[in-house]
Amino acid sequence: MDVKAAVKAIRQGDVSPVYLLYGTEKYQMNEFTSLMEDQLLQKEERDFAIVHYDLADTPIQEVVEEAEMIPFMVQRKLIFVRDASVFTAGKDSGKVEHRMESLLEYISNPAEYSVLIFLVNNEKLDERKKVVKAVKSAGTVLSFMPMGSDELLRWIEKKAKQRECSFATGAAEMLVRNAGTQLQTLAAEVDKLCLYAGSGGTVTTDIVDRLVARSTEQNVFALVEEIANLRLDQALGIFYELLKQKEEPIKIAALIARQFRIILQVKDLGGQSYSQQQIASQLGLHPYAVKIAGEQARKFQPNQLKAILSRLGDLDYQMKTGAIDKVLGLELFLLRLAG
Repeated sequence: MDVKAAVKAIRQGDVSPVYLLYGTEKYQMNEFTSLMEDQLLQKEERDFAIVHYDLADTPIQEVVEEAEMIPFMVQRKLIFVRDASVFTAGKDSGKVEHRMESLLEYISNPAEYSVLIFLVNNEKLDERKKVVKAVKSAGTVLSFMPMGSDELLRWIEKKAKQRECSFATGAAEMLVRNAGTQLQTLAAEVDKLCLYAGSGGTVTTDIVDRLVARSTEQNVFALVEEIANLRLDQALGIFYELLKQKEEPIKIAALIARQFRIILQVKDLGGQSYSQQQIASQLGLHPYAVKIAGEQARKFQPNQLKAILSRLGDLDYQMKTGAIDKVLGLELFLLRLAG
């Protein structure tokens, strides 16, 4: 079952006794848990009907006891449990002894008045564990992973529509380039942009450019994009803006090196027929970042990228040893790169 199907089921009153939510996209996971609270509980019930545990400091058998205990003053309770390693391949810290047989027994005969929701901020579950197999069999397992690049842009446009405004062509993409891919940040920026555009208004690329400031990382991302397109004036403009913001040249050089390293890795994996999602998983990147790196990679040959990284390594050494002025060294690097 996917998240959309799970949401539909909950709204129709079809609720699983146990949910296992896992993945790295915390914002969407939090949205889902908020929806559960809204759909399954009245506001005045929540003080008595919501319980939180963390398996890093609470044994699983205590959670099971809570689930088996009849709720006080409410018909149903939601028990949110943050997982340390019960469902994953990570090593247990050993601070808490979990008697997993108690959870397995509970899953086979859950209380009708409790809903157990396990929250696992991890990319993968350990499919070999009995408890994972048990939840898959008797409950609902949902994955919350970063969206693909196109899906992310549609998500932004959907958020804007919910706020009664729209994004002009290219505006959603510019927002991601300026603000990054974190959904929490993007949601806040969409709120701000739609407030500025007004009800029924349109957010243009110009509005995004004026209202959404780029982080240092996003500025470096844009700088590399300008280099890839041989727009030296724009690249230097971004570099000088970073200097005005008191950014350390050594840090800027390190971020430039990181982006070129990503471009080389994406080019290499793409040449081995890896998909965008597979590359993102392999490199620990958001799929949108992989998409842009892939576009940049087409403008360089592998030997060019390796030479650039070699020059950046030399520049890093020269800047740290005082062999060259840091600002001048980066300027000369950019000039040579675009030459």
